[in-house]
Amino acid sequence: MCWLLKCLLVVCVWWTGQVECGKNYANALSKSILFLNTQRSGKLPINNPIPWRGDSGLNDCVVGGWYDAGDHVKFGQPMASAATILLWSLYRFKDAYSSTATLDSMYDMIKWPLDYFLNAWNASAQQFVAQIGDGNTDHAYWGRPEDMTMVRPCIYINTTFKGSDVLGETVAALAAGSITFQAKGAIFYSEQLYSAAKSLYAFAMDNRGLYNGSRGFYDSTSESDEMCNGAMWLYRATNDSTYLDYARTLADFNVPWSYDWDNKQASCLLLLYEETHEDKYQQALVNYFDSWLPGGTMDYTPCGLAWRFKWGSLREMANTAFLALLAAESGIQTIRLRQWAVQQINYILGDNNFNGGCFSFQIGVGNKYPLQPHHRAASCPDKPAPCGWDNFNSPLPNPHVLQGALVGGPLVDDSYEDKRDNYVLNEVSTDYNAGYQGALSGLLHLENLNSLPIVASKCPCLD
Repeated sequence: MCWLLKCLLVVCVWWTGQVECGKNYANALSKSILFLNTQRSGKLPINNPIPWRGDSGLNDCVVGGWYDAGDHVKFGQPMASAATILLWSLYRFKDAYSSTATLDSMYDMIKWPLDYFLNAWNASAQQFVAQIGDGNTDHAYWGRPEDMTMVRPCIYINTTFKGSDVLGETVAALAAGSITFQAKGAIFYSEQLYSAAKSLYAFAMDNRGLYNGSRGFYDSTSESDEMCNGAMWLYRATNDSTYLDYARTLADFNVPWSYDWDNKQASCLLLLYEETHEDKYQQALVNYFDSWLPGGTMDYTPCGLAWRFKWGSLREMANTAFLALLAAESGIQTIRLRQWAVQQINYILGDNNFNGGCFSFQIGVGNKYPLQPHHRAASCPDKPAPCGWDNFNSPLPNPHVLQGALVGGPLVDDSYEDKRDNYVLNEVSTDYNAGYQGALSGLLHLENLNSLPIVASKCPCLD
C-alpha cells in the first residue's frame, strides 16, 4: 500500500518564494508502459491492455516488434535504441518498478522487442532484418494497423548491405536483456539473448558500415557509438575484457550534440566510466552536461526547458535527463544533475505555461494533455466504422486516448500546437518515451531513498 499512497499524495512546499508541487512519477511511468504496449505489432496476447488494438502485421517476414511512431513501419535503429534505454533503466533503477507494482508489466513489455530481435537475426544465413515496411508507402496510408493492405518489404543487413550501427545497438539491447532476464530467473531465455548478442556482434565486427541510403529512413551519422554500446553491454553480460578493450578504442571525447537514436556517444562514455571510473571518461561527461545545463550552449525556453531541436524537443531533453540521473548515481556532479533532471521532467508534467499552465505533454496524465497526437490507430473510431484521411483532418480529439505517449513538444518560445497534422510537435514514438521513462524510474528511485531534490520552477504548476 505504501507505493499507492505515494502515488496519490501530492506535496507542495515553499522554495525561494514559489510554491512547488510534487509530481506523480509513478502514474507517469505506468502509463508510459501502456503506450509502448500500444505500439505492438503481431499476434497480441490475451492480456493485451489496449482494447482498441488487435492483431496486425501477421504476414510480415518477422512478426512482432514495435511500430515506430504513429505509422506502421518497424525501424530497427530506433526500436533497438528504445529497448536498450528501457533495459538500462530496469538494470539501474529496478526498485522504481518494484515499488510501483509495474515490474511484471515492464518485463512483459520489454520482451516484445527482444523476441523480435531474436527472430530477425539468422545466424546461419548471416542476415538480419533491419526494417519492415516502406516509409514512403506507409506514410501515404492513414488507418488502423489491423487494416493494412500495402506491401511491406523486408530490408536486410548482410555481407553485402552493411549496417553495424543498427547491429551494434541491437546487440546492446540483446545483451542488456540477457542480464535482465538472468536476474529474473528466466535462464533459458537469457541464454538465447546472450548467444544471439555474441554472434550478432561478431558479424557486425566483420561487416562494418552504415545503414544509410535509399534502403530506409533513420540514416545514422556514425556506427562506432552503437558498436561501443554493444561492446559495453556484452562486457557486462560476459565479463570478457576483450569487449571492454574494444569499446575503449571506439570512445569519442568530443562534446556530442545530443543523445538519441542516432548518437550514443554520451552513453558510450558513461558506460565506460561506470565500469572503469577513469577520469578521462568523467571529464568528457562533465563537458557534455556543461553544454546542456544553464550557462552552457543550450537554448532554454522562458519556462526553463532545455531546448535542443524542434523535432522531438522533449525526447532530446528527456534522454539527457536520464543520462544525468545515471551519472549522478555514479558520483558525477550528483546534486547539480539531479536538480536539473527534476526540473526538466517536471516541465513535461506541468511546470509550463501552455494552455494556462499545468499542461502535461504526456497524454493521459493530469487534467490537461494533448488530444490530437499524430497517431493513426488512436485517431480511428472503433470498428466497423471506417478510418482514413477524413479522420486525419478531423478537428475533433482522437477517439482513443493514447495513454502514456510523450509528444514531440514545444518550440523554443514554449509555444505548442495540439493538432494532428503538426507531426513535428505532436508526433509520438517509442524512442520519445524511452529516455523519458528511464528518467521517471530514476526520479522514483530517488523518492524511494527520500533523496529527491526540491527544486524551483520558472512556471510552477499550482494545481
